[in-house]
Amino acid sequence: MPRFYIEAELAVDTQIELTETVFHHWCKVLRAQVGDQATLFNGQGGEYHVELTEVAKKSATVQVLTFNPANRTPAIRTLLGQVMSKGDRMDYAIQKAVELGVSEIQLLTSERCEMRLKYDRDQKKLDHWQGIAIAACEQCGMNIVPKILAPLSLEKWFVSELPETKLVLAPNKDETNPLSNVTSNIALLIGPEGGLSEIEIQTANEVGFISWCIGERVLRTETAPVVALSILNYNVRP
Repeated sequence: MPRFYIEAELAVDTQIELTETVFHHWCKVLRAQVGDQATLFNGQGGEYHVELTEVAKKSATVQVLTFNPANRTPAIRTLLGQVMSKGDRMDYAIQKAVELGVSEIQLLTSERCEMRLKYDRDQKKLDHWQGIAIAACEQCGMNIVPKILAPLSLEKWFVSELPETKLVLAPNKDETNPLSNVTSNIALLIGPEGGLSEIEIQTANEVGFISWCIGERVLRTETAPVVALSILNYNVRP
């Protein structure tokens, strides 16, 4: 059954008109007909089973049938601090992090950051990345859409309010297994292509980040969140 995110209020035993985006995808691309059913979620928690009751040339209406409160989020809450990278690497990192249940993604800049958003395209790029997060939720079944937060410098992020457990991926550092004492509320810092500088890692350590070295290989910036979040989901229990 297809799943769609919709920016609308949903309630059982009501009828709503589909938004343009959902109408286009479901009725035009997938050629849905009256009587077809789908799952809608609006990011406010849970999901709704709906049935198409009317399809016109430029609009469609559904009947909301039932509600399922499941959100399918992990038991741990992870704030991912991801230094931005160019092109498809950033898209991939966001997509996979969302599929693995990340709670929020804080975009970051650092000394070796490849990307600096310009003012006139900030919102366009943020909307693009938020759309990737929404599409990932549609695919994986999560009903709470993680927010993609506007870029901050590492320095500003370090002095913001962060979770109790703070981890920074740092290849070739001594702290190879810091998971024995972590809480279920975690900040995870991942550097850019080329990695964080020694000074940045040292500064992170000084504000409470624990260095985490995952194996002997150096992971790409878009691979690192996939591996790290998978390990956290498997090993950390609330």
